[in-house]
Amino acid sequence: MNAPTTAPAPTDRATAWLRRRLGRAVLLSYVCALFMPGPGMWLRHTHALPLGPLIHLPVSAAPCLLSLVLFSAGLQVPVRELGDVLRRPSALLAGLALHLTIPLLVIPLVAFLLHRTPDTDGGSGLITAMILIVTMPVAAGATVWTGKGDGDQPTMVGLVLASTLLSPLTTPLVIQFLAPLLSGGYADSLTTSLHTVGGGFTLAGVVLPCAAGILVRLALPPTWTSQALRVVAPVALAGSLLLTYVNASGALGSFIAHPRPLLIGAALIVAALVCLVSFALGRGAARLLRLEPPAAASLTLACGMNNSSASAVLLTAALPDKPHLLLPVLAYGLLQKTAANRVVRARARRPACPSPTG
Repeated sequence: MNAPTTAPAPTDRATAWLRRRLGRAVLLSYVCALFMPGPGMWLRHTHALPLGPLIHLPVSAAPCLLSLVLFSAGLQVPVRELGDVLRRPSALLAGLALHLTIPLLVIPLVAFLLHRTPDTDGGSGLITAMILIVTMPVAAGATVWTGKGDGDQPTMVGLVLASTLLSPLTTPLVIQFLAPLLSGGYADSLTTSLHTVGGGFTLAGVVLPCAAGILVRLALPPTWTSQALRVVAPVALAGSLLLTYVNASGALGSFIAHPRPLLIGAALIVAALVCLVSFALGRGAARLLRLEPPAAASLTLACGMNNSSASAVLLTAALPDKPHLLLPVLAYGLLQKTAANRVVRARARRPACPSPTG
């Protein structure tokens, strides 16, 4: 007699429902930021949290929400599956190498094209935003797209984890290498912020929350981990939408106050160019290495999907007086999901290899 199936918990159903409609939920966050930017602008500022009559702890919503999202991502990492990746490390090593070299290939191309525009600073604002995007770790959300496309999940998890753990070293190094391409004071601002918040941000704001989630998963029994995920996963998903709203409020709120249609057009074009070239380089590398289709899909996604939420938080900390530079970050966040969807659909349409008959 078959055992009765257990109905999914309400939180699991709510999480699955929201994930199926995540694209529409992100667009709704953008619409709310466009027409109701006030609460998001308030959340962008640092506020004092009273812990007593004499102690006030400064709290900023965006870094806290980012830490929540990354902690949840770490909690969902199947660490024990990474042994397969270490036995077949070609896709992992190629992904890490491309993650470091793509900024060095793409950003000079974008700078060359923008320096020929009539912009007074040669497009340095847009270049700054794109530098902060492409130097961030692989987005944890890439694991979701890998699962939808039947990709190599252990390889993708390894790329997310390795790029995150290496980011305190790689992010400042690549930014410092690309800073001479900037003009109009952007290079000085970015370099100064790099020494003050850059390395510390990637360590405290990116690595530690993700590592904490991984350690909690390793420490808890499997049943406790499942229970924790039922609570943390939907809260983190809602937190990621709130973080999108907060970041979009800064960009779209300033645009409403001072409309700049040309800036929106330039942001979309630059973000689309960087996204397209990054995905194309990943796909080309997968073909050159003759990877199996699942590993090739994971490598392609990893090359094009960067943690845009982390880059938005770092950009706000580095250049708080230029919220309009969040526009290309928001555009890239949408475009990379669209490109990932195309990769997933192409993988799903590919016919399975016929089994041998005898």
